[in-house]
Amino acid sequence: MWSLSAWRRRRILAKHPIADDMWQRVHHHLSFLDGISATEDQWLREASVLFLEEKHLTALPGVELHQEQRLLLATQAQLPLMHLGDLNWYQGFHEIILYPDDFLSPQRHRDASGVEHEWDGEHSGEAWQQGPIILAWPGVMASGGWEGYNLVIHELAHKLDMLNGNANGLPPLHADMRVSDWAEVMQKAYDDLNRQLDRHPDAETAIDPYAAENPAEFFAVTSEYFFSAPDLLHEAYPQVYAQLQLFYRQDPLARLKQLQATDPVYQAHE
Repeated sequence: MWSLSAWRRRRILAKHPIADDMWQRVHHHLSFLDGISATEDQWLREASVLFLEEKHLTALPGVELHQEQRLLLATQAQLPLMHLGDLNWYQGFHEIILYPDDFLSPQRHRDASGVEHEWDGEHSGEAWQQGPIILAWPGVMASGGWEGYNLVIHELAHKLDMLNGNANGLPPLHADMRVSDWAEVMQKAYDDLNRQLDRHPDAETAIDPYAAENPAEFFAVTSEYFFSAPDLLHEAYPQVYAQLQLFYRQDPLARLKQLQATDPVYQAHE
């Protein structure tokens, strides 16, 4: 990975080999990996081992972590980075804390009149600026399919967003991308989602209404959908999908369409 010499990389991979049957079980659980190439699969396999060497997983009482469960988390974490090059995309944190269930977190908000409100909110994940990521283990285990939910990618998208400072929905874009294009596309879709919810607060929106909370959550939720329900995101906001395709340098929708064209299991879910 980014900071490792070739010698240290080989040493870590040799010290922590993944058995073929275990990797097959990881694939079976993470169906949204279906359709990746052999080269991508090998990169993901090695990157997951290196991720676990670099980041410390702290399991609180009630969470049992075996190597396969650790790999399930690491593989989901590494999927967004698969074509982003050997840069330190996950800098600024060294620990992932795993709770046995959703947890209460103190929240603070200053309203338009300047009054500050404080309360405890129930969360399944949090990402702190220059701090750890917190995940509820049931959410991790429920992630990895094509259902439009991925707690791991959601929280790590916040970490990508924070590379520019406070999370605001604008991660560091590549040289071939324009901030003005990104801002225009994301703002237009964000405003559209908010208009729908202003008209009908309980509306069945195409993507999770939590995306309307703020631009940072919009980026995190649409990143979730990009990898786990690309068809839904593309249908609702094709320009958002295109911007995320440029950013992540992947096309999960093409993988899903290929699966739907060739695999009876996916044809049944069209």
